[in-house]
Amino acid sequence: MAPRLNPLTTLTAAAAVLVITTAASSWAVSLTVAAGAVLLAGVTGTARRVLLAASVILAPFWLSLLMMHGLFFPEGRTVLASWGPARITAEGLGFAVDMGLRTSAFVLVLLLFSFCVRVPDLVAALAVLRLPPQFGYVLASTLMLAPVIAARLEKVRQAQESRGLVVGKGFGSRLGAVRLQMVPLVLGLVHDAGIRAQALDARGFRRAGTRTTYTQVRDSPAQRAFRILAVVLAAAAVAVRVAASLSGGGQA
Repeated sequence: MAPRLNPLTTLTAAAAVLVITTAASSWAVSLTVAAGAVLLAGVTGTARRVLLAASVILAPFWLSLLMMHGLFFPEGRTVLASWGPARITAEGLGFAVDMGLRTSAFVLVLLLFSFCVRVPDLVAALAVLRLPPQFGYVLASTLMLAPVIAARLEKVRQAQESRGLVVGKGFGSRLGAVRLQMVPLVLGLVHDAGIRAQALDARGFRRAGTRTTYTQVRDSPAQRAFRILAVVLAAAAVAVRVAASLSGGGQA
């Protein structure tokens, strides 16, 4: 049996992939990431659980995207078909596919990580970094709720769009839309984290003194080097994306 990867390695890899996917802002990259997540789920034996959970989240999400953007995209110019006020435009379909593939990549990667990582191993690995055990359990429980977070983000997005939010193709428009959607999402997650923190306090997690963990998590120089490389690649992708956006804005 192959040795289990350090949870920090899988966590860093998942985070780096999501950052690079967002920075790339390409349907081809999103499709590749989603396909890779499904392939890895098959290798790890979690394909059935990942695909079932993803279908529950993504089926209504894709339907709402096609209904709202495929038929009622305000910036659509190339009309493919129309029925009264509803118009199928090439721009609307393209936007819906782009957003759908990107969200599918996010959901599949998070689900793959949440079904592969062991919470005791993650908490023990974070303890090696001398982080409080409360942080480890809150992070682990949050990651285990990845499907719930994705569903909540979809509700926030629908609520914002019903209030007139229009996401353009420019970097500034996307950044503004992210801010409007992330604020209520983060506030809700902070509230949930506070509830979990109260449960941890009731179990004595704030007591002072040394703590002993009986879970041994393996690590290696190769995995540590991989984590550093993943962080560097993610930071480089963000830097390239920001530089390209600023350069395009300056030319405009």
